[in-house]
Amino acid sequence: MKICFVLNDVETEKNGTSTALMSMAHQRGHEVYAMGVGDFTFHHDQPISINALTVPKSFKSKSPQKFLEALQDKKNKPKKINSSKLDVLFIRNNPTEEDGRQWAEQAGVAFGRMVQQEEVLVLNDAYALSHAFIDKLYFEELPQEIKPASIITRDKDQILDFWENQKNKKMVLKPLEGSGGQDVYLIDQHEKNVNQIITHLSSQGYVIAQEYLPAGKDGDVRVLLVNGKVMEKDGKKAIIRRVSGEGEFRSNFSVGATADSSDLTPAMQRIIDLTAPKLIRDGLFFVGLDIVDDKLIEINVLSPGGMERFKDIGLPAFTDYIIEAIERKVEFKELYKNQLSNRTLATMD
Repeated sequence: MKICFVLNDVETEKNGTSTALMSMAHQRGHEVYAMGVGDFTFHHDQPISINALTVPKSFKSKSPQKFLEALQDKKNKPKKINSSKLDVLFIRNNPTEEDGRQWAEQAGVAFGRMVQQEEVLVLNDAYALSHAFIDKLYFEELPQEIKPASIITRDKDQILDFWENQKNKKMVLKPLEGSGGQDVYLIDQHEKNVNQIITHLSSQGYVIAQEYLPAGKDGDVRVLLVNGKVMEKDGKKAIIRRVSGEGEFRSNFSVGATADSSDLTPAMQRIIDLTAPKLIRDGLFFVGLDIVDDKLIEINVLSPGGMERFKDIGLPAFTDYIIEAIERKVEFKELYKNQLSNRTLATMD
């Protein structure tokens, strides 16, 4: 198959989950392309074209890092491709990392919708991504049973009222649009700068005030789902515990968290059982759930990651699991001769 991965920018891409997936697809003999969100071109009288980089099939390295180096080699020049000739467009760019490039934040999803209209399989479904673009707001559509108490607003007084009503007067404040643990604050009864923090966050947009979960001091658990199910291989599940660093309540790898193993608990399974039907209905193929104890605290539908840490805790890479799932979707699409919608195919097992 011909598969193209949409990244923020190929030149600045770091070795991570996207690189590992591209490398595995290449190892399995597929024609793999990588492009940035700025590499689409709209033509009024023909399909969208893309400028993408590829690595020759003769390239034999099995290391994602080596694959990335070959992709980013200065001698490697982009090729102009008719997007309708692709089998799959995999949207993997992270809008929250577009510092100073506001134009790029929604470009991948917007052009993805247009490519999807050309009957190319787009993952995750581009219309579902449009709906879930602010994933913290999409998160609030899930059943209250599995979520902490929260409020989303730019009204300082309402945030302060929420804080007043929390147990031990503790809450977490974070921007509605953000990732990687940036601008996330733990507020307790001794916080003297709460007004300044709220002002700072609300100047950037909407603010989430969320109930503090005491178990969060030990980190959280990320569960990676494909087609609404936890990935499982050789009796091991794609679950990774993110342990917060010394003196740090945030559990993001980007702020020093370390990886550890975790079992699938009944509470986690309950969260998955209540979340999966919506993900499947909406066409969200590859999704990350962040869980503390018996509560889901975040959902990542745009660029779930962390798979590069699996080897550190003895888990399989799971990249072959994902690429095999995509291969089956391409086969279903061909067998059914485009009778199935992109949304249906996106989460068909």
